[in-house]
Amino acid sequence: MQDSIVKFENISMQFPGVLANDKVSFEIKKGEVFALVGENGAGKSTLMNILYGLNTPTDGNVYIKGEKIEKFKPIEAIKKGVGMVHQHFMLVPSFTVAQNIVMSKEPRKMKFFCDLKKAEREVKSLSEDYGLTVDPKATVGEISVGLQQRVEILKTLYRGADILILDEPTAVLTPQETNELFGVIRKIVKEKEMTIIIITHKLYEVMAISDRVGVMRQGRLVGVEETKNVNERTLASMMVGREVLFDEIEKTGQPGDVLIETNNLHVADNRGLMAVKGVSLSIRAGEILGIAAIEGNGQSELLEAITGMRSIVKGSFSIQGKEAMGKDPGQIRDMGLAHIPEDRIATGVAMPSTITENLIIGKERNREFAAKGIHLKNSSIVRYAQDLFEKFDLRGAGVETTVGSLSGGNMQKVVVAREFSLETPVLIIAQPTRGVDVGAIEFIHKQIIEKRNAGCAILLVSADLDEVFRLSDRIITMYEGKITGEFKSGEIDKSRISYYMTGARNESAGGGSDE
Repeated sequence: MQDSIVKFENISMQFPGVLANDKVSFEIKKGEVFALVGENGAGKSTLMNILYGLNTPTDGNVYIKGEKIEKFKPIEAIKKGVGMVHQHFMLVPSFTVAQNIVMSKEPRKMKFFCDLKKAEREVKSLSEDYGLTVDPKATVGEISVGLQQRVEILKTLYRGADILILDEPTAVLTPQETNELFGVIRKIVKEKEMTIIIITHKLYEVMAISDRVGVMRQGRLVGVEETKNVNERTLASMMVGREVLFDEIEKTGQPGDVLIETNNLHVADNRGLMAVKGVSLSIRAGEILGIAAIEGNGQSELLEAITGMRSIVKGSFSIQGKEAMGKDPGQIRDMGLAHIPEDRIATGVAMPSTITENLIIGKERNREFAAKGIHLKNSSIVRYAQDLFEKFDLRGAGVETTVGSLSGGNMQKVVVAREFSLETPVLIIAQPTRGVDVGAIEFIHKQIIEKRNAGCAILLVSADLDEVFRLSDRIITMYEGKITGEFKSGEIDKSRISYYMTGARNESAGGGSDE
């Protein structure tokens, strides 16, 4: 490990109503993997945006390779070898892999034209050199999320980055893709002496990949530790300022009547190909059914069909015993269904609207909020929003903060707060804690269990197998649109369930019944 390559010196960042960073000072060493953790709104992304030149600090200094930064602009950071891969990728779906990687730095022929063949050769050579294998000719919109992330990383490497910032790099990856990414990180740190900075909420990943970890809380640096000297519970306590308990969730009551049921459901994807192939399932009141599946195996299309967001090709489903086929999302919600979608930005929140406006979506016509005609009772709405703001520990300047200015985790809390407050008998939940900090995960999990204990029928989809195992009463596995196994809680472990997630059968798993 060599001398420091990045140094933050008393960095403060003031936004209107929010002190995002408060006199933060620490160093990052050359050739290390440095993890930066903290709750949503702790100031992690703000600090890294300063390093990448997206923000200019209110006070303090940043040094890269011993040189003080005078101009905070991305182009200056890139010149100094800093690259950043954001949580939400910045790719052109209709362009090829090569076109995306060389964009704005294209090799030229005859001075004016892009030499695409040379670009493809350069991308192929770069990807092989770093162990990030991609097809330069593939269209980005048609490749997996994991491969799209590789394209983003290669974009930074193509521009000469040797300091790489990864913002929530595993948030949209499968366990297999995460393992592959970590393998690449270890390779480039060891062989290329690169410095990797990872912003993450997943503490087990911090333990698996980082050399050192910095913990932030409410804009301040709590401490920097050698990863080998701490554990997940220690880090969680540092992040939230108290002990975090993940094991004390009590499930009470017995499952009741069937509240949601699908029969031989067939659903097509956006290409017209069959993504869900004959899925039949039922969920009772007071029960959580979890779906364990690698991304892209029909679970997203299944949830979209049940919530009215996607047409059903064949089959049927019912809510509280009433046929729900052919109904739109509004009608299905009126039948007693609430929904936390997997993509909070696309379908979960209205980005330009305030927290208040997002929290009352679906309740605008309720008597407590609506006066005669088209008028709303603003004072009642603000009180309602303020109560949810406090109950769900939303971090922002206030209820009139626009949702688009919130961190990803706080956007998720807005969606959870709104949907859980609807008090419906059926909950459809996709990726409830994606991009959410450890304290909020604990809170959301408890809220889900409270809903279950109160008699809700809950269908849960999560890329986090720990989450599926922790919350579910029953688990089904899906592969290529079909159910490959069904298990009661405690009948199967994560190592064995992977057989069913890949379409194989493992007779030694025990307790499972295949459909």
